Amino acid sequence: MSELNREIGERIRGVRTLNNLSQTDFARQTGTTADVLAQYETGSIEIPVSFLHDVAHHFDISMTELLKGDSAKLSVFSVVRKGKGVGISRRKEYDYQSLAYNFAGRTMDPFFITIEPNNHDKSATMVNHSGQEFHYVLDGTVCVKIGKYDNVLNEGDSIYFDSTNPHSIEALGDTPAHMIITITGRE
Repeated sequence: MSELNREIGERIRGVRTLNNLSQTDFARQTGTTADVLAQYETGSIEIPVSFLHDVAHHFDISMTELLKGDSAKLSVFSVVRKGKGVGISRRKEYDYQSLAYNFAGRTMDPFFITIEPNNHDKSATMVNHSGQEFHYVLDGTVCVKIGKYDNVLNEGDSIYFDSTNPHSIEALGDTPAHMIITITGRE
């Protein structure tokens, strides 16, 4: 697994130990299992962005602290130049770049995401987490599955939904799709 996953896993373990929680209690509070949490903490499996989002919101820390081990510093505005977002490798089909990692006190987390075609694997992993999401397709075609509904989106299309519903994204066709995704916390 990647060095970044290992480093993020160490930070997750740090949050857990600072809060005097067992793996079982921390897992329960963040919507996972102790076995999966143990793998996240060692960086032996990829850590979903949705899990990082839930940890950050549940423990009132920024995703920046989990991703970079540093606190966001900016409070008036944040500029992230093309290709300079903090990268997050979720699965081989997804490449996330955090677009506001350096802004303190965020109430949403915007990402630029590249989704590689995965030969239309209908068993794509569904995730759910607190908050809401907004997706805007920059290019390509994607299927955003929410529960039992398949929503095919093309360039210029968008979707907004409650992310407590199980959901997944898949690139359709033979070329990667590029999107802007924003995840918000619960009101």
